[in-house]
Amino acid sequence: MKKKKNISSFLLLLPIIILFTFLLTTSACSNGDCQILESCSAATDCAPGLYCGNCPELGKTQPFCTRGQAIIPTAIVNGLPFNKYTWLVTHNAFSIVDAPLLTGPQRITFYNQEDSVTNQLRNGVRGLMLDMYDFENDIWLCHSFRGQCYNITAFQPAINMLREVEAFLSSNPTEIVTIIIEDYVHTPKGLNKLFTDAGLDKYWFPVSQMPKKGEDWPTVTSMAEDNHRLLVFTSDSSKEATEGIAYQWRYMVENAPGDPGVQQGSCPNRKESKPLTSKTASLFLQNYFPTMPVQAEACKENSTPLMEMVGTCYKAAGNTMPNFLAVNFYMRSDGGGVFDALDRMNGQTLCGCASVASCQAGAPFGTCRNNAVTNNSTSPRGPSGSFSGSVQMTSSASRIDFTSLLAVYGFYFLMNMVGILL
Repeated sequence: MKKKKNISSFLLLLPIIILFTFLLTTSACSNGDCQILESCSAATDCAPGLYCGNCPELGKTQPFCTRGQAIIPTAIVNGLPFNKYTWLVTHNAFSIVDAPLLTGPQRITFYNQEDSVTNQLRNGVRGLMLDMYDFENDIWLCHSFRGQCYNITAFQPAINMLREVEAFLSSNPTEIVTIIIEDYVHTPKGLNKLFTDAGLDKYWFPVSQMPKKGEDWPTVTSMAEDNHRLLVFTSDSSKEATEGIAYQWRYMVENAPGDPGVQQGSCPNRKESKPLTSKTASLFLQNYFPTMPVQAEACKENSTPLMEMVGTCYKAAGNTMPNFLAVNFYMRSDGGGVFDALDRMNGQTLCGCASVASCQAGAPFGTCRNNAVTNNSTSPRGPSGSFSGSVQMTSSASRIDFTSLLAVYGFYFLMNMVGILL
């Protein structure tokens, strides 16, 4: 009798259970409707400018929608000098997980990014750090040691990636890209020929017009009108006189890269750089990436600690906001990541607001749409829809396992010992 009563009760509740299940499943977001921090199962679930990721390092193992695209600041506040803006830079932009092997053997090196340079630019990256070497009678992008490129540390001929930059600049006639070269090229005029062959010479910002004493740069509007939309800097001081390529530390100050650049509470300058408080350089590059890049930890690094280090370096530079923010694995965070940091940095500098999304074009400084911005709350917005759409990544992230790291460390230790013995 009791069993029949339980069955009857269940049958009475069944329609309610079905209705509740239906409402639950139909209310779940999908097909491009999911907003930031909402659960997702595929990249196509997330709204434009977001991608489906996670952050196990912070206990977030289930996929959720994460910022993956920058607000282009010039789409909101245009016409200011170039050095008034903050731009996203990818550290070792060429060092891409799952990059094809072009030299035969398995590559043994570190990786710093996850998607192609084309996609980096589409997602709002405006600066590329590239290591260039003489290799195979050409100029290659390479991770290496003591100025020598090896076939187990090489990535690709530099011209391939520079052609991606040319295609982007050609398709986006108001955008400006900065290339910062760690320069191990000794071929006379090798870089000049490389950039000319890639079709980038027509966008070159002349070194003769760069501010030499800390003055403001031309406005982004005039740079676009003059088609001076490519800034190139080299770490080789001799090439400014011989090849017309700007020596990086004559024009910008820079904090220490690697672990010193992520040490909370401290922001020392790089040894090659002038002090961060120098007034003779009008650009400021903030390095924010650990010495050893680990994909799985990047989501944690690119979250709250990032904004804290921006504040530390801002103060260390005499209350000057960085113009370039260089990071590893720029897509990874616990929600807003590097994109929220950029929004806040540009908002403070360009209009005195908590986020660039709160700026109003033509309004007096400090006039904001909504100055109350909470963490991970900003939605992406690009110029005229040029950068809207799904975030694109080359492939799913693969993890460098412990064995690979041992191999990398072993290789660099061996090369160091060889250098000492020689």
